[in-house]
Amino acid sequence: MRVGVLTGGGDCPGLNAVIRAIVRKGVPEYGYQFVGFRDGWRGPLEALTKTLDIPAVRGLLPRGGTILGSSRTNPFAIEDGVERIKANLQNLGVDALIAIGGEDTLGVATKLHELGVNVIGVPKTIDNDLSGTDYTFGFDTAVNIAMEAIDRLHSTAESHHRALIVEVMGRHAGWIALHAGMAGGANAILIPEVRFDIEQVCKWVEARFRLDYAPIIVVAEGAQPKEGTDVLVSGEKDAFGHVRLGGVGDYLAKEIEARTGKEARTTVLGHVQRGGTPTARDRWLATRFGLHAIDAVSQGKWGHMTALRGTDIVMVPLAEATKQLKTVDPSLYSEAEVFFG
Repeated sequence: MRVGVLTGGGDCPGLNAVIRAIVRKGVPEYGYQFVGFRDGWRGPLEALTKTLDIPAVRGLLPRGGTILGSSRTNPFAIEDGVERIKANLQNLGVDALIAIGGEDTLGVATKLHELGVNVIGVPKTIDNDLSGTDYTFGFDTAVNIAMEAIDRLHSTAESHHRALIVEVMGRHAGWIALHAGMAGGANAILIPEVRFDIEQVCKWVEARFRLDYAPIIVVAEGAQPKEGTDVLVSGEKDAFGHVRLGGVGDYLAKEIEARTGKEARTTVLGHVQRGGTPTARDRWLATRFGLHAIDAVSQGKWGHMTALRGTDIVMVPLAEATKQLKTVDPSLYSEAEVFFG
């Protein structure tokens, strides 16, 4: 059997570990051949390939990013996109496809499966917002990067008596902000699931200064105030219809300075959360996902995705995993003593 592998969407620590596990098990145990498709769905769309064999995956475990490249290409937004993918898979002799990605990449995989393509999914996102799995690889690394940044910012905040805002990734789900903010001892954590009250945020800032300490506020990029228009950089949309978000950190800093008279600064972590070597947990999870994905190919479990449930790896239908985003459970708000408006 000839199996294609692609990585789509934003890059993520652990992608290379998945690729490595798929090939390292698929070649000796099942005798499969592998074709790497470059740059997400653009690969099968334009027949852009890369050799994937055991020598090609050596040394990948600690490497961040993806050796296959990635993109946010949406074949369903391109004329004859699906037909071109099917034709290229046939011409290349590819019998099955393993798609590694988040909601958009796996959403395409779900539709292709419904149209007769043999697809297995592997969930990937630093945002941890995919339904069907308890955790996705990349999330732990992103949280640790954000936590370390918060740790470092505490000292400079105290030195300059400033309020510091840390803007982290999280378009629709506040998992990174919640975990990193708690671990880093933030004084307020603002997430997309609940609109914040800017007046209340300023009261927390003033209360912190009265204790002779400088406040740290962690905010997810998709968090929005209760009143006023959404904080957006622009109205531009990507191939999957997502509006480009950002600017909430700067909005908070300006409002805090204007309302409290205290100096405020913003640090936007941005893509640094995606980069670098994956943590041990992400390497472990990514490797297990890869091993189970190639087993699923051998068993013909098309239209399914690997998922973590407790400590077990199980297969769940792609349609179930992509039907809605996994947002922060309201029960965690009070349990974690997270401050919202």
